[in-house]
Amino acid sequence: MTTNPPWETPTAGSEAEHLIGALDRQRWTFRWKADGLDAEGLAFRLPSSSLSLGGLLKHLAACEAFKMSWDLDGSPPWEPFARQDAHDWAFTSAASDSPEELYELYDGMVERARGRLAEALASGGLEQEIALGEQWGEPVSLRRILFDLLEEYARHTGHADLLREAIDGRVGEDPPGEWRPS
Repeated sequence: MTTNPPWETPTAGSEAEHLIGALDRQRWTFRWKADGLDAEGLAFRLPSSSLSLGGLLKHLAACEAFKMSWDLDGSPPWEPFARQDAHDWAFTSAASDSPEELYELYDGMVERARGRLAEALASGGLEQEIALGEQWGEPVSLRRILFDLLEEYARHTGHADLLREAIDGRVGEDPPGEWRPS
């Protein structure tokens, strides 16, 4: 029996398992697209855009922090994102961070979000109402923030694909089977 890589989605499972599998596949693919670059590579921008892989790493770390704190249960966003301008700051401040800091921040936020999501699913499943509903003035389920994260990753993984190809030619839909973050 062969072991599938961690980004392979389930072939049969519950709705939650498929949704988490799709989100994790996007997380893994994005991380592979951003992996192993120096400061210059992480700061690279296409002439028509202000996006960089470093900015995307920090922005997606912020998305993980907001979705699994503020949106989920109303608690303050995780540090270093508990600030008014967190989304803009994530993009603009990344150029000042070392590659090690960016990778560590992103990887840490994803792991923390996975743990928080597992706790939330265990305590109430996808149907449970979350704090985001109080902000919107209508019921919002946990399912909604998972779809929001999946959409955010799908968009930015496409951006990462274009940026990485321009940097060093790396292309592909999935990481090689043996790849793990460096």
